[in-house]
Amino acid sequence: MIREALAQAQRMGLARIDAQMLLLHALGRDTGDRAWLLAHDGDALPPQAAAAFGDACARRAAGEPVAYLTGRKAFYGLTLHVDARVLDPRPDTETLVDWALELAGPAARMADLGTGSGAIALALQHQRPHARVLAVDASADALAVARTNAERLGLPVRFAQGDWLDGIAGPFDLIVSNPPYIPAADPHLAALTHEPLSALASGSDGLQDIRALIAQAPARLAPGGWLLLEHGHDQAEAVQALLRAAGFAQVQSRRDLAGIARCTGGSIPGETGE
Repeated sequence: MIREALAQAQRMGLARIDAQMLLLHALGRDTGDRAWLLAHDGDALPPQAAAAFGDACARRAAGEPVAYLTGRKAFYGLTLHVDARVLDPRPDTETLVDWALELAGPAARMADLGTGSGAIALALQHQRPHARVLAVDASADALAVARTNAERLGLPVRFAQGDWLDGIAGPFDLIVSNPPYIPAADPHLAALTHEPLSALASGSDGLQDIRALIAQAPARLAPGGWLLLEHGHDQAEAVQALLRAAGFAQVQSRRDLAGIARCTGGSIPGETGE
């Protein structure tokens, strides 16, 4: 029965919500339809669904993200396709989108660097239909995922392959990025082996890519333009110092729903060209 399958998954160590989403996926139902499970918890589980659910639970128990197992992830009101070619989008990153939307005018020129699944760029384009949004990634595999999401959602984001802003001219009113920011020796990486390491780790202190972005951004930002960066839970002060040293003004950080300083940004002095 459905209730027994869920109980077994929890005995394996799965969170209840993870088990519910995986079971709904195995049954071919929307992964958010948990009310259906409650109404049908005494139903028998078809053998094919039981086998698929058992396999998914074993993979989840081994650390594979639910998003990879279902192939879908909700982000800022959009349903994205995700797989092992890209980072599993986190709810914390919606803090970066919120801040960007506060700053972005209706026709803003925006760039999302290290776009991965396209989550940030697509959320910005969806909320600002007349904006010009460019999504950049060094990985051709990641861009293939992002392009597929853009096509399926009907959003006119443009894409470019490159190492951060190399070969990208600008100017932009807003540059945003959720770059790698975990120190290469951080023990937490051991729990993230299913996700691409290149999207997670960044040098000995986790700031290697953030330094590169801060160095490149001023030449590509319009006067008054902003650079917004997501970073680790204890990196806000260091990122603020890097931005100020590079000549950015209005340097500040924003907290996520857990109250952690999750994003830091600053502007290029002058009036925006929007």
